[in-house]
Amino acid sequence: MRELTNDPFYAMIATYDRCVVEYCLMRSDVPHQGLRSHKDAILFAMLKMIEREIDERSRSYALYGGEAGDRRFPWKLDMEKAKAVPIDPAELLFAPEILRVDRNGTVFYDCAWEPNDENFGGQIPYWYAFLEPPHSSGHIPADFRKVNSVLFPAGADALEAFQWTTDWSNYFDAGHEWWGAACWSVYDRRMERYAVLLASATD
Repeated sequence: MRELTNDPFYAMIATYDRCVVEYCLMRSDVPHQGLRSHKDAILFAMLKMIEREIDERSRSYALYGGEAGDRRFPWKLDMEKAKAVPIDPAELLFAPEILRVDRNGTVFYDCAWEPNDENFGGQIPYWYAFLEPPHSSGHIPADFRKVNSVLFPAGADALEAFQWTTDWSNYFDAGHEWWGAACWSVYDRRMERYAVLLASATD
């Protein structure tokens, strides 16, 4: 696997500075092998996340006059625990509409999923991860659709998607506390490109 660091999607998503979904785009040097390739993709993406976190720590230490920074892995991985189920790409990319916003700023959407005591800390939908982070992003469904039109320009029909458990790395622990966590891998057959989407945050 190699990261597609020059993909224009990265420049576009950087303009959404309050987005808590992490994206990693990559291509493999070997033919697509179904679920095996998807698992390789989530491992590759998590290692890239670790690399970014270590680099960010080093920049932070340097900025404030410290030493080189903590070079240890910030998160543990246990890939044996990573399990996946296929997900309909159209379901993954579902964008709700806003029904109303109450006087406290709470947004109500036209969909069946909503956070409650039973699903807090569990798997969250992609749209919720993008639109409803712990601290308001100000993003609206039109933003979500725009991001996905750039991320998957050929649309849902060209995609193969899996939803992964979130018990295989303590990266997801923050989301398990309350807001939720998620991991998806998506293969775009037309672009021969993998996208991994990760979400985990807390208040």
